[in-house]
Amino acid sequence: MNILVINCGSSSIKAAIIESANGDRLFKLKVERIGSEQCQLVIGNELPRSLGHQDIFSAIRTVLQTIEAADVSFDAVGHRVVHGGSQFRRSIIIDDDVIKQIEEVSALAPLHNPANLAAIRETMNTFSKSPQVAVFDTAFHATLPKRARSYAISQEIAQKHEIQRYGFHGPSHKWVATQAADFLKEDIRDLRIITCHLGNGASVCAVENGRSIETSMGMTPLEGLVMGTRSGDIDPGVILKLLRSKEMSIEDVDNLLNRESGLLGLSGKTNDMRDIEEAASQGDESCRLAIQVFTHRLRKYIGAFTATMGGVDAIVFTGGIGENSALVRHRVAQRLSFLGARLDEDTNRDCNVSRDAPVAEISEPHSRAKLLVVATDESRSIATETQKIVAGQDQVDGSLTIPVAVSARHIHLTQEAVETLFGEGHELTPYRPLSQPGQFASEEKLTIVGPKRSLENVRVLGPTRPKCQVEVSRTDEFWLGIDAPVRNSGDVANSPGVTLIGPHGRLTLQEGLICARRHIHMTPTDAKRFGVKDKDVVEVKIDSDGRDLIFADVLVRVKSTYALEMHIDTDEANAAEIKPGQIGTLAETDFSAQLRLRSVNYQ
Repeated sequence: MNILVINCGSSSIKAAIIESANGDRLFKLKVERIGSEQCQLVIGNELPRSLGHQDIFSAIRTVLQTIEAADVSFDAVGHRVVHGGSQFRRSIIIDDDVIKQIEEVSALAPLHNPANLAAIRETMNTFSKSPQVAVFDTAFHATLPKRARSYAISQEIAQKHEIQRYGFHGPSHKWVATQAADFLKEDIRDLRIITCHLGNGASVCAVENGRSIETSMGMTPLEGLVMGTRSGDIDPGVILKLLRSKEMSIEDVDNLLNRESGLLGLSGKTNDMRDIEEAASQGDESCRLAIQVFTHRLRKYIGAFTATMGGVDAIVFTGGIGENSALVRHRVAQRLSFLGARLDEDTNRDCNVSRDAPVAEISEPHSRAKLLVVATDESRSIATETQKIVAGQDQVDGSLTIPVAVSARHIHLTQEAVETLFGEGHELTPYRPLSQPGQFASEEKLTIVGPKRSLENVRVLGPTRPKCQVEVSRTDEFWLGIDAPVRNSGDVANSPGVTLIGPHGRLTLQEGLICARRHIHMTPTDAKRFGVKDKDVVEVKIDSDGRDLIFADVLVRVKSTYALEMHIDTDEANAAEIKPGQIGTLAETDFSAQLRLRSVNYQ
């Protein structure tokens, strides 16, 4: 498809008609410095044309008239919308109801959403026959677990005012993480990637198994890294002090933090990193401080996000600063060797990326964690997303049913562990078969010992496995006093250990305790019927006493020996009043693991 992409900000508009399959630009333009006498239009690679003073509405009309005059056809329109609030956790075809809901969350992004809405309305009037899709900055971060998206304030107040961490720059983080995985010839669902989008707006994201699990921006684009004119992280007490001083109004403080801080505030001169680097090289101490604070804050976040994921496979730099400033990359990466990331100074200095050569490696050959520079392409990401929504590629066959099973706490053991706990030569004794062919609950039971308490009579499942694995619920982990990560079955690396006590002995595992991620077992034949593949992530709808519950972030596992069944843990089943024997249907699938979290979420 040819997709018209419109990225409308408060002071600029970028538009392009993009062939979604290969990213070719059939037409592009931009309007800059909206709201000033220096407002100008640039079409393709032509010289700028002065437009005189134009507000955002007249600038949008100018853009649409220019597109009409170009006489280039397109099949659909994709709009960047900065804030989707809690209403929108994925891209969606725009209608009157969608517009109304975007309006309702505009207060969370007052510099962006009103402009986005103005572009949507004008475009729908001008190109009324073209389907139009809203692609939200916040959508990629819909998979943030509760621990990452919750602020430590009264939850009653938080829910009333929709106060939570949403995250931004989603299309960019998604795009560069995917490009990095392709460059490394790895499945993104097997990687831990930190993406650093560095420009006038800046944010960092932890992408684990293709999903955003932590990001630096919060409820608004003000939290996190030092940015061009935004302060990033700041003690809330500073704001209270300024307001209590009576010297500044709420509007004054808003203006200070959003428009007069960041690189501009630190340098006292400019928000352009190129100018700051030049002044710093000439001895300007304020500009040197701006660079030091900017890179220190980013390095701190990288370290924190690595700890959150239990390691990192690749660190990606992107955005205007990330792609073009060798100095910033050097200062950030020079002390990351303890993470296994070793910078090659020569390749960093000579690095140059573009749409034709979008990825460059700047780490040394033996670096365990790769350092990459990736050219971001938010417009193409929006075009690709728009094409998939319009083509209905997020839809699945909702008429096919899936049996739901409630998975209680249990233990998988190696044969060596069996003999340690039950005696030399001991083999697991089948108690009853399980729904998955060849698997059984055994007669054997163990005690799990945690730092605080123990769980007795926990059943061992057979047959034996190559690795020991203990699966518990969220309630169990708090009872034991252990922080168990939510993991795919079999993924026990860097998980906490636990002690097992059996009738013949005691075994302390160095790793292996997890909370199992909700998942569906199915055969290749089932996968073909449902239109999914191994490692896809889907949403499942379950009718519980007349209520449609949506369980998001459900992993699809495909193997010829599996029987069709969805597994959820005891806590989720109890909270949702799900009983064994109930059935579910696929609500939708998402090709990049960005899903609405409309269900009970225990992460």
